Amino acid sequence: MSHSSRNSNRTPCVPRRRAALATAVLSAGIAGAALIGQASAAPETYAIDPDHSAVTFTIRHLFSKVPGRFTKFEGSLTIDKADPAKSAVNATIDAGSIDTDEAKRDGHLKSPDFFDAAKYPTLTFKSTAVKVVSPEKLQITGDLTIRGKTKPAVLDVDLLGFGPGFGGGFKGGFEGHTRINRQDFGVAWNSLVEGGGAVLGDDVDITLNIEATRVEPKPAAKKN
Repeated sequence: MSHSSRNSNRTPCVPRRRAALATAVLSAGIAGAALIGQASAAPETYAIDPDHSAVTFTIRHLFSKVPGRFTKFEGSLTIDKADPAKSAVNATIDAGSIDTDEAKRDGHLKSPDFFDAAKYPTLTFKSTAVKVVSPEKLQITGDLTIRGKTKPAVLDVDLLGFGPGFGGGFKGGFEGHTRINRQDFGVAWNSLVEGGGAVLGDDVDITLNIEATRVEPKPAAKKN
């Protein structure tokens, strides 16, 4: 058998560059098909499930950080999977539900020295812009209102996933973080300690762990 005959029976090798290009084209096609499928979907509304969510914070007290939480809150999220930048968040927190596991301190926090919960019973957040950082991360800018004062705040949000919930319903999971200066909202009480220094810091770190349930559209009324 001649040298040329032996070569004619072999399968030609595909150059690595050509193989990589083919893979890239295939991947782009799959991604494009996925985006087309998402683009046809309408925005979805999710209601926060307070039984499986938490609104927590920490603030410096002397030389350590003390945690706390709010136990009553509600809100909704409008999720546009085709264009996440068009998503929106609205949330309300009951100021009187603050809980730091110490009744006397909680009473002080509800007083006019801090949240003045009798006069300003709620804290609210309403988004004004959403920036897509990556497929799993959003940066949500919004108006945060505490003690009747509204200031911009930015939430760094991780999208933890979407899927069927245990016992029914379709769920979404989110984790958000932000830091605010309490002085910006008139939560200004403090006291000096012997030798200098303040009892409380000004920066408050807030963490939101949210599980939300998709609100299914009501079926259209049957025509007679």
